[in-house]
Amino acid sequence: MNIKLILSSSILVLMSSLAVAAHHEAAENPNEAVAVNWLKAQATGKQETIAYVKANFAEDGQVFGDRYVGFGFIWNPNVEGKMIIDRVITGSPASKVLKAGDDFVEVNGIRVSEETMGQLSFRGKPGEPVEATVMRDGKEIDISVARGIISSTSDKAELMSDLEMGDADDWGVELKVNEVLSKANVVYVWTTINSVDTQVNLPFEQHVVTRFVFNDDGQVEAIGNISEDRFVLEQTGYTISR
Repeated sequence: MNIKLILSSSILVLMSSLAVAAHHEAAENPNEAVAVNWLKAQATGKQETIAYVKANFAEDGQVFGDRYVGFGFIWNPNVEGKMIIDRVITGSPASKVLKAGDDFVEVNGIRVSEETMGQLSFRGKPGEPVEATVMRDGKEIDISVARGIISSTSDKAELMSDLEMGDADDWGVELKVNEVLSKANVVYVWTTINSVDTQVNLPFEQHVVTRFVFNDDGQVEAIGNISEDRFVLEQTGYTISR
């Protein structure tokens, strides 16, 4: 028999066996369904997200956020025309001078208002100082913060607090699940998101790969993702300049 035919047949049999094994393993991994439903709840609405995360996120779970250059704080978007700090990220430049409850009055000479929110220079070159004024305990305080590289993590309580602050009217997105892969307690989900940036009223699309790590009880103990943030900015009319 032709040796090439034998080798080709063997490879086909091997590939078929691997495909069946992978399908069998995936079908038996309940973590995949939890991961997909987590993202579907996230895409549906605020209350659906809160309920699903509360039920399926381990008490000692961690969220690994995107890295960025800036101050390192979370602010409450529900107070119109104001930027009031809800939480300061531990170890960030902000942690040296800012506290929860601080209310930004001015940033690099720009007064904080609903119209100027997009002009405040928190982002930019690492190491550059930013001069700002905050209201604290009824008094204006001048501060100076050098931007730094922020690597943030959140525990379950912090995540739930952040979700509670979210705007329910500006929540849902169109979600398409492209692929789900898993091995043991790790699940990767590749999705496509379509939504509209309500600040500029322009649509955008992005691919997101989310990594879930599960504990032995089937709860999520770690989650993080990689997304096309720059591509989203380009679709909504923003540019990167020096």
